[in-house]
Amino acid sequence: MGQGTFKEIGESAQPMYGPRGMLVCGFAPAEQDAIMKFLGDILLADLPVIFATTANSEERLGDLLTRPDQSGRNADCGPVRAIVLSGITEKELHRIISAYRDVGLPRPLWASLTPFSEGWTLTALLEELKKERIAMGKNKT
Repeated sequence: MGQGTFKEIGESAQPMYGPRGMLVCGFAPAEQDAIMKFLGDILLADLPVIFATTANSEERLGDLLTRPDQSGRNADCGPVRAIVLSGITEKELHRIISAYRDVGLPRPLWASLTPFSEGWTLTALLEELKKERIAMGKNKT
C-alpha cells in the first residue's frame, strides 16, 4: 500500500479528484445527524454524503462514493471514524475541516480520494490511515 503521499492543500476552486461526495465511516446515528447539520450550516447541504456500513468493509472506495446520497445512514458503522472527501474544491475542504472542529465530534481520520486509493477497499484505506496517524504522532516528538 504505502504509496500514498501527503500533499499540501491549497485554495483552488477546481474540483479535486473523483465523484463529488463525502464518505463517512464509524459515526453513530446522532453523530451522523450532527454531520448533516454542520454541512447545512456551511452551505454544503447539497454535498452527497454516503455512510459506510460494516457490510461495506471490502468494497472499493470508488464504488462507495458513487452510491446515492445518505446511503447507509443509521446502519451499523464499524469502530473506526474516518471521512473521505472526493470531487470537492480545496476551498470546500478547508470549510469542512474548519467547521468540523467547531462541532465537537470525535476526531476522525481524514482522506481525499486519489486515483491510487479509489481501488482500495474501505478496510485497506482505514488501515493505511491508522498507520499514517501513528507515524505523524511519532514525528511530532
